[in-house]
Amino acid sequence: MMERPTRRAVMGALASAAAAGSTYAADWPSRTITIIAGFPAGGPTDFVARLIGDGLAKTLGQSVIVENRTGASGTTAAAFVARAAPNGYTLMMIPSGHATAAATFAHLPYRSVDDFTMISLVCSYPYVLCTNAASGIKTVGELLDAARTRPTPLLFGTPGVGSGPQLAIELLALKTKIKVQHVPFRGSEPASLELLAGRLDFMMDPPVTLIPHVRSGKLNALAVSSAHRYFALPDTPTIAESGLPGYDVSAWQGLIGPAGLPATIVARLNAEVVRILKEPATVQKLHAVGDEVTPSTPEEFKRRLTDDIATWTALADEIHFQRI
Repeated sequence: MMERPTRRAVMGALASAAAAGSTYAADWPSRTITIIAGFPAGGPTDFVARLIGDGLAKTLGQSVIVENRTGASGTTAAAFVARAAPNGYTLMMIPSGHATAAATFAHLPYRSVDDFTMISLVCSYPYVLCTNAASGIKTVGELLDAARTRPTPLLFGTPGVGSGPQLAIELLALKTKIKVQHVPFRGSEPASLELLAGRLDFMMDPPVTLIPHVRSGKLNALAVSSAHRYFALPDTPTIAESGLPGYDVSAWQGLIGPAGLPATIVARLNAEVVRILKEPATVQKLHAVGDEVTPSTPEEFKRRLTDDIATWTALADEIHFQRI
């Protein structure tokens, strides 16, 4: 039978861990820092990781590289970071999909909050609710009327099962008591092509996918999903303004590390990220891809992640979502 550790042994282990953390913090950074991205190079998460990595390299005096560890909707990379040493040399840029995965995966190889240290939110963006211009549906109210009067459910497309856009629409349907039918695709681009072809009734997706078609006149932008209006579509109302007060959904990117990251390193990284996000060049680059700058404290980021997981888990339970 395994002997239970003595109190002295436990206290000794804790002291050793604390000493190790102090050592990490004392000379950090003294070598290359790696930011893990759980998605392919060139994608939104990779872009933001490289933007922040370049900024950190300039002020920390060490190289910062981005390593793409793809697979399982970012959960492969998250599992790797959860097991990494909390020494400030392995960080990760996570999208809001980290929260949706917690709600929609049956099993994850890590604890979505407790196995990580939140550093700062970086940016966010709303989803844009769109219809084909030929449909004649131009407002949220008209979309809801169509859903309630047509004999069959409206079809909506998303980049995949359990994605942020699917959950955002399921939440909209739940709040308005309309019937809709999910049509999942392998990414946003094929879904948007089906909407443009008139084979889908509507979709909700990141601005970078849909705004070019809104500006060309092929799609109608009915509303944005965030609580406030979106800088790139200032004349488009929010869903909350369109008759659903309290509706507030947005996607985001944020910087994290493994659990147990020393407080001094967290504070330094947070200060540097906030500084980078105040630079006009950074704001311009993020705006160019449709992102709003949204720095935060580590505590605010942890609250946001925890709240999002709670929201999507409650929704998944209520609609009897079949966990992946």
